[in-house]
Amino acid sequence: MNNLPDALERRLVLPLGTQIVTRKPIKDAAGQTVQARGSVGVIAEVLVGKYPHYRIRFPNAGEAELSRQDFAVRKDLRQSALQETAHNAFGELLPYIVYRCVVGSRAYGLDDAESDTDRRGIYLAPAHVQWSLNGAPEQLESESTQETYWELQKFLTMALKANPNVLECLYSPLIEASTPLIDELLAMKHIFLSRFVYQTYNGYVLSQFKKLETDLRTKGEPRWKHAMHLIRLLLSGITVLNEGMMMVQVVEYKDRLLSIKYGEMSWSEVNAWRLSLHIAFDHAFANTSLPEHPDFEQANAFLIRARRSMINA
Repeated sequence: MNNLPDALERRLVLPLGTQIVTRKPIKDAAGQTVQARGSVGVIAEVLVGKYPHYRIRFPNAGEAELSRQDFAVRKDLRQSALQETAHNAFGELLPYIVYRCVVGSRAYGLDDAESDTDRRGIYLAPAHVQWSLNGAPEQLESESTQETYWELQKFLTMALKANPNVLECLYSPLIEASTPLIDELLAMKHIFLSRFVYQTYNGYVLSQFKKLETDLRTKGEPRWKHAMHLIRLLLSGITVLNEGMMMVQVVEYKDRLLSIKYGEMSWSEVNAWRLSLHIAFDHAFANTSLPEHPDFEQANAFLIRARRSMINA
């Protein structure tokens, strides 16, 4: 293999032994097809010119020189097919959305003229989708409309782990659509609140503040909006431990939080507030009446009941 002209090209070159799938038929000098489109081969040699070409060896001992656009990496091709399946599923599974709410800045009461409307929710896959070869996608997502819907089992699993995005979805004050089944879930949403909130929230805030401090050193300022939401997350976690309920709207703290978002509060003030909230979080954890863990059994019973309701859907 020849020396590569620069570091960029070295990074782009595929390694020897990579399995590929041809994007077009491979023909010999007489114009006869010797390898059909979709044939599998292995990179045997990298031929570097202005752009790398590859000598591909096929199982029938045939060889061909191909440019990068002539083939796909086999594992990437499979992943692409799975992603396309998930993308196509969004429209097909829309009728099975059982819960939709608004989250983010609008739900928190921190929105301004530039805020998007972020919608999250749950879809309940029918039995024939669950039982299919591909199974039910764990998540349906539309970037254009800022919508994300989790399949019920995925949603419940994340809620049991005290995922803040999912818990806030359960406690959002802006519910746009629900079904009687989900009304049952909302009525028992307290089963997901446990001391897990302390570990999950604290761990996330600590790791993210380290990244913000790195931004401050390397870029001169942190991501102020992200800093605001981390402070809000601590406030929310403290409320959960103290009161046994999720605080989504933060009207009481709105002005101070927005002053962070707009960079009006100094970093030292933000960090001082964070440290004081960690102390309050520790105190709340030491005195909380919440259980050690969420109610797995009740969540599981609800999921089984929901699955049974979709057998003939």
